[in-house]
Amino acid sequence: MKISFGLILASFISLQSWGQFDVYSRENELASLLDSMRAAKDNAGKEQWNKQFKKLVDQTLHEPTVFDITFTKLRTLGVIDSPDKLVRIVNWNVEQDDGTQKYYAYVIHRNSLKDTKIKVIELIDKSFLLTAKPEETLESDMWYGALYYQIIPVEKANKTYYTVLGWDGGTRMSNTKLIDVLVFSGNGVKLGYPLFKSGATTAKRLFFEHSERSVMSLKYEPEYKRIIFDHLMPETPTMVGFYEFYVPDMSYDAFVLDGNRWVLKEDVIGVNKKDVNVSVASVDDRNGDVSTTSAPGKWIDPTGEGKGSANDVHVAVLPDSDATNTTEDAKTAAVKKDKKEMTALDIYNSKKHHKREKEPGSTLNPGKKKKPGK
Repeated sequence: MKISFGLILASFISLQSWGQFDVYSRENELASLLDSMRAAKDNAGKEQWNKQFKKLVDQTLHEPTVFDITFTKLRTLGVIDSPDKLVRIVNWNVEQDDGTQKYYAYVIHRNSLKDTKIKVIELIDKSFLLTAKPEETLESDMWYGALYYQIIPVEKANKTYYTVLGWDGGTRMSNTKLIDVLVFSGNGVKLGYPLFKSGATTAKRLFFEHSERSVMSLKYEPEYKRIIFDHLMPETPTMVGFYEFYVPDMSYDAFVLDGNRWVLKEDVIGVNKKDVNVSVASVDDRNGDVSTTSAPGKWIDPTGEGKGSANDVHVAVLPDSDATNTTEDAKTAAVKKDKKEMTALDIYNSKKHHKREKEPGSTLNPGKKKKPGK
């Protein structure tokens, strides 16, 4: 019996192709499982689909080419890379029937761009065993759970500490933004390192809990080497310490990179990265027609005289200012009223930018209660 050489060659190529990793097919399969999980109507259905999805994600992340996979077809999967391309975080959430979240994450790390040895570390959500805002260094199998969306490397003593920004859906009443640090050691990773300086306080990670009804901005600005964020305050003076009633007060604070640590600078100015055009509408007095034109946007300096409230002792600081904190200087220079003449609102406004020791601040807001069991 004669066997065609062409047939043998075709069979060999077919078997070789079958044994190779097909990125296109794998992404389609993952996208289908993820969409099915998102479409599930209850916790049981979500758990069933997520179990299959997680298993396939784990297999995919152990592929040698994991840093080259884009995952663009998985619209609700978070995939972020560090600027040095040595760390990738893949994470997702599963919302529960009661409004709480379950989180899943993998951290992929390599020592150099040429390193073929890749470490894949799973972060395991154990938030039900932790306080709501844990302060200690945590192992990868004792994770508080969150979605990370940005990585910022910090060099210290020939070692890289990866600062991460994240979000936690929390409860039906509040959400939380957070800043943490990933530290790689051996084949593992730990979370939390004392890189954050706020006055006399040093913290390993930071939480910013706020009302579900509000949106808090927390982002890194590389041109100023700072993490800028909304300053949070309670809606009323009686709500101090009840973070589900904290909202942005239209001012900003920032953690500025000072050498190899993040130092708090209060009352900073948010500056647009580039000039933008704005739409300006005008009404024709003769016929009432409305026309829209484009004009250059103008930035108004909030530090100018006569721009603020008489009760506001807040003084803003430009990103390139040498001042470390002007809040206390402004406090001594402010016009003071007789306490007998001050209303409760006056007293509240006069203190809203000064964090008293007996009141929890918006930057290092503590919390000792545990999250609901998952």
